[in-house]
Amino acid sequence: MTKQPEELALLAESGRLLASVFGMLDRTALVGISTLHINEMVERFIVHDLQARPASKGQYGYGFVLNSSVNNVVCHGVPSQSLVLRDGDIVNFDITLEKNGYIADSSKTYLVGEVNPAAKRLVQTTYEAMWMGIRAVRPGARLGDIGWAIERHAKRNGYSVVHEYCGHGIGREMHEAPQVLHFGKPGTGLALREGMVFTIEPMINRGRRSVRTEADSWTVVTRDGSLSAQFEHTVAVTASGVSVLTLRPDEPGSGPI
Repeated sequence: MTKQPEELALLAESGRLLASVFGMLDRTALVGISTLHINEMVERFIVHDLQARPASKGQYGYGFVLNSSVNNVVCHGVPSQSLVLRDGDIVNFDITLEKNGYIADSSKTYLVGEVNPAAKRLVQTTYEAMWMGIRAVRPGARLGDIGWAIERHAKRNGYSVVHEYCGHGIGREMHEAPQVLHFGKPGTGLALREGMVFTIEPMINRGRRSVRTEADSWTVVTRDGSLSAQFEHTVAVTASGVSVLTLRPDEPGSGPI
């Protein structure tokens, strides 16, 4: 689980490239575009502009380079030509990228056009919750500290945290140890060590936390039909705390999106 300095440098490069993918999406007007078209845009950008590999394509038999999860879709939404983003939607794009044998993983929930205040509040709170978890990372901290910080913030705002899916270690493989739960008790779980690299990626629902998987065996939705949002970064434990490897240059950190 502990990466060497040369591995951390390669992971940081993959993270920097992946951050630029989201920079490209940040400059894209999403209203009226199908999620399949966005998938194709991202694939061209990763392969041709960045000379990298979209690590999700082919993983577990998946045929696309990203997950596109709209409104009540919690995670693993499948791009489709018929799913066109509309004014007022929220959509999470979860993207992975491999360069020089090392993988970075990140996601962001976008507000499409004019979004109602309740949806905006959910998205903003989810972003803040991810950063609450990131700020808990340092040598000697416990995995339970991360989950506790995330769930406390979500519950204080009247939301629920999905328990079925979690963050994960990452490196040469997309999914490595440890599992990083987005709920927990402080002072419990694995102790963090300098050189560990993993994702923090809370999925937070406006309603109840229960989810179900649709017939395509990929798409996970809220059971009660409520909105769900997610954000994700790949982070490394450093001697002094944490480094966010997928941080975008213009990203506001824990402030307003």
